[in-house]
Amino acid sequence: MKICIFEDGKYSNLYPMTMTRPVSELKCGHTLLWEKVARNFEDVEICFFVREYLAPVYRKKVEGAVNELSALEDTDVLFINGRWLMGQDELPLEGDEEEGLCRGDVVYLRAKASTIEAYKGLPFDRLLAGLRGKLSGKQIEARLIEHPWDLINLNPEAIEEDFKAACKKGIHCKLPSTVAVIGSEDDIYIAESAEIQPLVVLDARHGPIIIEEGVTVYPNSRIEGPSAIGKNTEIVGTNLREGCAIGPVCKIGGEVEECIIHGYTNKYHAGFLGHAYLGEWVNLGAMTTNSDLKNDYSGVELHIGPYPQNRKKTDSGSTKIGSFIGDHTKTGIGVLFNTGTMIGVMNNILPTGKLPPKFIPSFLWIAPAEQKELKQNKTQRLMGGKRLFSMLLNTAEKAMGRRKIELTEEDRTLFKTLYEMTEEERREYIERPWG
Repeated sequence: MKICIFEDGKYSNLYPMTMTRPVSELKCGHTLLWEKVARNFEDVEICFFVREYLAPVYRKKVEGAVNELSALEDTDVLFINGRWLMGQDELPLEGDEEEGLCRGDVVYLRAKASTIEAYKGLPFDRLLAGLRGKLSGKQIEARLIEHPWDLINLNPEAIEEDFKAACKKGIHCKLPSTVAVIGSEDDIYIAESAEIQPLVVLDARHGPIIIEEGVTVYPNSRIEGPSAIGKNTEIVGTNLREGCAIGPVCKIGGEVEECIIHGYTNKYHAGFLGHAYLGEWVNLGAMTTNSDLKNDYSGVELHIGPYPQNRKKTDSGSTKIGSFIGDHTKTGIGVLFNTGTMIGVMNNILPTGKLPPKFIPSFLWIAPAEQKELKQNKTQRLMGGKRLFSMLLNTAEKAMGRRKIELTEEDRTLFKTLYEMTEEERREYIERPWG
């Protein structure tokens, strides 16, 4: 028996985070979506089917086969939608051949080798369609991630589930006498190699706290559960409020509330970040701040969908939504983002004296008008041109090199593909008046 984790057509609802990763690589709680599947089915081989342009990079991230039809031959397979936020023991590995459905979406399909054999040689989407037509349907309740804000809203619950599933608790490093622990130590896990410095508050009254290996928590930090801090992350005088999942290898300062932050991202300085989702290799300059609540307390709308033809403003149904920021985007000091701002991949955003629009495409340099004019003369339309793309790629290479990580040829090809995919939305953005 094998597990096959696949993407369906709703990956574009989760842009910009899914521009550079499959949906199953999204983070909710302390672990990625596919990792929650893996812990439910230990010692079962997992393979993946993702968008073709993601496959070369993703093959280097995971051990299982990626986009290989041969991996589905001569074995029973449990197909699982990568958008499923799976709970513990939510689905048995073995069982009847069937299709699990939730509000019209496929959650899983369980098929025997003989049934799959009938579709041998077909592309994966046609194989899946064939199985759907053959297997009996079963209505179930499941937490499928439909929109970006689902990840934020479900994050505190997912952290608690990850804490229970890991079966790790207790404080395994030596705490200075001036560290205050509020709540039960049974609701805290601190790895032996973590360092908690003096004048830190750990508040586990409202949820668990996870602090992994190599984490350093500097003085005057407060960490409130449920929160999870990944390996080798630095918490620097931070007010880390509830519902935060961070790391690994991040530097976090200022005030952070109900945020998901992927690895190698820095928010080192003062400034507020709330109800936000940040990809990898993001760097926020000092005092970069997002709003996560409108002054009239009305619901937050966001730009959702594939761009630009089918992009539309969608009501989140939530009053607290911050920013969603794609991989390798960087901000200058004092940049301010409005509620529900969507920011693409590999941007450089400088302060302009006004709030940026609530949608910013990928591969752009946002700067004051006089600076843009100067730089355009030198670099052939720096705002969105090919020379800018080379500059942004060079910056990404330098940032990764500082962490001894290589920007591979597969990475370069991925970003070149995304640059070409987003050309129309970028042109639309540049040609319309600012704001």
